[in-house]
Amino acid sequence: MRKPEADKQHGGWWQSLISFLKEWTLPVAMLLGTALYFLFAFTPSLERAADFFGPIIDVIFPLFMFLILFVTFCKVDFRCLRPVAWHFWVALFQVLLVALVVGVILVFHVQGDKLILLEAVLTCIICPCAAAAAVVTSKLGGNLEEMTSYTFMSNFLTALMVPVCFPLIDQSVGMDFWQAFVLILYKVFILLVGPMLLAFIVKHFVKPLHRWIVSVRDLSFYMWGFSLAIVSGTTVKNIVHADSTPALLVLIALIGLMFCLVQFAVGRYVGHFFQRTQEAGQALGQKNTNFAIWIAYTYLNPVSTVGPGCYILWQNVINSLEIWEHDRRQHQS
Repeated sequence: MRKPEADKQHGGWWQSLISFLKEWTLPVAMLLGTALYFLFAFTPSLERAADFFGPIIDVIFPLFMFLILFVTFCKVDFRCLRPVAWHFWVALFQVLLVALVVGVILVFHVQGDKLILLEAVLTCIICPCAAAAAVVTSKLGGNLEEMTSYTFMSNFLTALMVPVCFPLIDQSVGMDFWQAFVLILYKVFILLVGPMLLAFIVKHFVKPLHRWIVSVRDLSFYMWGFSLAIVSGTTVKNIVHADSTPALLVLIALIGLMFCLVQFAVGRYVGHFFQRTQEAGQALGQKNTNFAIWIAYTYLNPVSTVGPGCYILWQNVINSLEIWEHDRRQHQS
């Protein structure tokens, strides 16, 4: 028979592990995804398993993201979805920063590795606010409705900027404005409007299910943590297989870190004028890097995808620190 002292010790160890995983969900997910990639990539006996699960993950991941956003939008008050003042200032900074990078490329006729570097930077700043930014904002106690409203605004803004900017910096990009605009909006519809419509229907017509979803604390956050493990593994794979020199890859990663810090900092600075420091910081700093990787791979030099790939890791390190600081303050109060 197990002694009571042993039960207590076992329970204490288990509770400590659970508390650690809750507090550091994002870095644990990133490390897990990275470790699993290296395990499957460099273990010959697991090669067939990797080939089997790869296509399955490619199909499941978009569906999983749909569910994450559906759970998040179930908590949204749809009557409060409207533009507010800080949205326009954050969007203005994004437009000016994009114009600056494009201007540097055009004025100085940048070519070669320097062009790849600036293309990597451009994808990190022109891509829209991540849909998952609402998940983090909710975790940090921010305004979910304002964050959701800006996410839609940001995606529309990106749909306007990409067809204008990309043909300017790369003449080989045969991009028709309206075709690219509609294609991007279609992806936005699938990613954002679909789960929002489903959440609206469930909230008003399937109320028992809605009450259960809302009652589960941080459900969307932990689901997103699981998806982050998949994203991290894919990101590391893309970096490992990038057709470039290690020096350029390191430089892209460091520049990505710099612009990640700049965008979070500027967003928070803008937000403090409106008592929305957290929301504006996430709006400008947390990017839809999967979208950025897609547009970079489709329209620019494929090596530039390393930029948004590294940005995924940087922004989630910052998110982890923000959540840790938020939880620490709550425990002290």
